[in-house]
Amino acid sequence: MNATELRGKTPDELREQLTQLKKEAFNLRFQQATNQLENTARMRAVRRDVARVNTILNEKAADAAQEA
Repeated sequence: MNATELRGKTPDELREQLTQLKKEAFNLRFQQATNQLENTARMRAVRRDVARVNTILNEKAADAAQEA
């Protein structure tokens, strides 16, 4: 997922995406703790996707505050 895709989504869709990513991150951490994780690079990708979504949400909130 890239930032241009995320900028096209509404804040509600972004929050839903963030929830899904956090659930996936939790599941990956659980798999790692039980030595069942096969793709360790996925943890990094999910963590960066969470940061990307948070950044876009903050940008949208700042834009909304600026307009008001």
